[in-house]
Amino acid sequence: MSDLDDFRAAKDDFFAHDYQSPLTRDQKRTFEGLHYFPEDPALNLEVQVEPFAAPDEIEMQTSTGEVQAYTRYGRFQFTVDGQLAELTVYESDGGYFLPFVDGLAPKETYGAGRYLEPEPLGRDRFAVDFNLAYNPYCAYNERWSCPLTPFENHLKVPIRAGEKNFHE
Repeated sequence: MSDLDDFRAAKDDFFAHDYQSPLTRDQKRTFEGLHYFPEDPALNLEVQVEPFAAPDEIEMQTSTGEVQAYTRYGRFQFTVDGQLAELTVYESDGGYFLPFVDGLAPKETYGAGRYLEPEPLGRDRFAVDFNLAYNPYCAYNERWSCPLTPFENHLKVPIRAGEKNFHE
């Protein structure tokens, strides 16, 4: 098994058995694991983020109507299947945050978007591994409040990596 396979198996075990799982008791009874795209090494990236000259504070709406504060840190470009794409990285007290909606939403991927936490490597370089893209907890049930992906991070290109839609 690869490190990614081990990570996914541990996540499935957490969802199935842990009291902090986002799944309800009823969902856990029939849970057989999350659905993932096959690992794609081409979508495990090291990117150069261009910081915004004047980063602005924004409030992201959440799935429950609340707001959460973030700073627009910077943007990066990358290529997927020969198509250029661009995303904004956000920052908060919790670190860096990369919500995105791809061209497969809502049929194959969660319609409100998936999340990543880019890993800073120094000098505005970040590790961005789309194979680790995950659904927010609100994808599993309504009791969770999750930031909604800002429009600037809605992509037309498909990102065939990470978690797929949740199927009960």
